[in-house]
Amino acid sequence: MSSSDERDRSSIREVRCRDRLWQTFEQMSEEQEKSVEELINDAMTGYAQIAGYETAVHAQTPLPAAAPLRGARPQPFIPPASARLGRATTTQSARTGGGGGNGGGGGNSGSSGPPPLPEAGVAGAMLYLVFDNQKYRIDKDQFIIGRGTKSSDLPIKDGNISRKHAAVIRRNGTFFIKDLGSTNGIDFNGMRIDNKRIDEGDVFHICEYELKFTYKR
Repeated sequence: MSSSDERDRSSIREVRCRDRLWQTFEQMSEEQEKSVEELINDAMTGYAQIAGYETAVHAQTPLPAAAPLRGARPQPFIPPASARLGRATTTQSARTGGGGGNGGGGGNSGSSGPPPLPEAGVAGAMLYLVFDNQKYRIDKDQFIIGRGTKSSDLPIKDGNISRKHAAVIRRNGTFFIKDLGSTNGIDFNGMRIDNKRIDEGDVFHICEYELKFTYKR
């Protein structure tokens, strides 16, 4: 039997479960037309993926928004909604106060300017990681940082770094950094953290390595 077949093999397990939780899963089973067993497997798979572990389902079904290879040409950056709003307001104010009329202001091709980007771009906003003077685009739901060359999106070859040390996780359009049970952890402002939402300009340290995040291209 191949290693792939062994990973996909199902076995009977016996676990204790709260009665109320089981009743909830039975109700979900009826509503979603799935067996309780399928729902439990889905829940276990999702939890394992969020924690940074590979599963058979995860390995066979890659995320649709996977990050490009590091040699690939970068795609255009779509800024967060707040940045677009601020820029649009500033541009409009400058036009109103500077020329006053249609076609005024030497060099502008039109009086109204380019339209704002569509709101659909909010969900596609990109986060960038600056590490070792290189910039990495993060546009996937889970970006692994660790020592493992094959298991990490950003491999750091250092014995003090765990194989899967940390993950940048995108949840509902918001990015977080999470420790994946590493030995030496993640430091933020001199304190060890388990997880944190990533804001513009945040700097984290893994051992002696600096990880800086920005939403600016």
